[in-house]
Amino acid sequence: MQASDRENQFIHLVRLAWDLRTLHVTSSVELPKDKEPALLLGAESSAVKVRATKERGVWVFIWGRGPEQRVRALSEEAARTIQKAVYQ
Repeated sequence: MQASDRENQFIHLVRLAWDLRTLHVTSSVELPKDKEPALLLGAESSAVKVRATKERGVWVFIWGRGPEQRVRALSEEAARTIQKAVYQ
């Protein structure tokens, strides 16, 4: 059985959450019924949402609109890149 894109989004986000945990970053996975899953970083009122999406067939994490606010999901440096960007 092949995983759906939503399932793959969840898998990438959980792996990222685990990797961020090793960097002492607290996060939570948001699984809304009718929207894409996201990883929340920071305080609830000002949380940064990280999403996993496919761009040109490659999974990436996105946490903003700029090109510097994305990193390949399978990059070994994804968690550290996001940690530095969010907690600079």
